[in-house]
Formats: sequence, structure tokens, C-alpha cells
Amino acid sequence: MFDKEKIKKGVELILEGIGEDKNREGLAETPERIARMYEEIFAGMYQTAEEPLSKTFSVSNREMVMEKDIVFYSTCEHHFMPFYGKAHVAYIPNGKVVGLSKLARTVEVFARRPQLQEQLTEQIADAIMEYLQPKGAIVMIEAEHMCMTMRGVKKPGSKTVTFSMKGAFEENEALVNRFLTMVGE
Repeated sequence: MFDKEKIKKGVELILEGIGEDKNREGLAETPERIARMYEEIFAGMYQTAEEPLSKTFSVSNREMVMEKDIVFYSTCEHHFMPFYGKAHVAYIPNGKVVGLSKLARTVEVFARRPQLQEQLTEQIADAIMEYLQPKGAIVMIEAEHMCMTMRGVKKPGSKTVTFSMKGAFEENEALVNRFLTMVGE
């Protein structure tokens, strides 16, 4: 699991490296706070999608099931800065469905890791395919990256959009168009 002492020492080194006094009143407890925060925001490193996706219900419905506008927060693995946005997740049932909150929990499992948005999108789609075994799955993520908005190119408001399509969605353009229409509604 997490090694809070190493995190605290690392934060102290960063503070010293930028010329701060790690013992200054406002910073004295910062290493501990950051260690606790990292434990929370990186909790997905020690979770799998199996738990949220394992409780299923039998259905005869074979129409698209979608949960859209799932707000998430993640951390860019390149700069350790936040990126955040919305995930839109859909699948075509193949005899079973999962509770809708479980799709949001699956997004959280993968978002709570140092991550690339492209990987995050793919991991969610792969997990749905693995655990629900649907006819197809599609995931679209729209996110703003702080590494692009507050540093570097400094373009606030710009969004990165990624897709992952599996199964029936790879084969059927009409399904993809229906998904995109539903996202826009």
C-alpha cells in the first residue's frame, strides 16, 4: 500500500527545492496533508473494476445502456497535475446489466491513478467487456488538463476528447452515431 513516510519526505524535499522553509507555520503540516491526499486520490491503484462490475442482473433487453456526464478527477502521470472532465459510458447488454452507479464507480477506479486520458478511456471499455461480456462497449471522455491550462501552452478551456470502441460499436457506425447523439442531448 502507500508509504506515507516516503511521501512526506518527498514533499519536504520539494519544499526545500523551491526555496521554502518546510518548518514555516503554513507549511509545517503540508507533507502530512499531501500524504493523506495522495492516499485518497490514488486509491484506484489498489482496486480493480471487478468489484463494481461483478453484481449483475439478467435482462432480455439488448438496447444500449448509457450513463453519461460522469464527472471524474484524475492525475496526469507526466506532470502529476490534475485533469478532470466527464466520461460517457455505454454498452449493449448480452443477457445481463449492471447497476448504473457501478459504471460511475468503474470510472473512479481507473481515474484514481496516475494516468493518461487515452489509457483511462481504454481501461474503462476493457473492464466493461471483461466483466459484463456485452455485445459491445463505448467510452468517450472529455477532459481539461491543468498541465495545458496553467503551465506550458496555457490554453484554459481546451478539452481533450478520447474514445474507445469495442465489439458491436467497432462494427456498426449507426450505433456510434446513436451514442454521440445521446451524449449531445
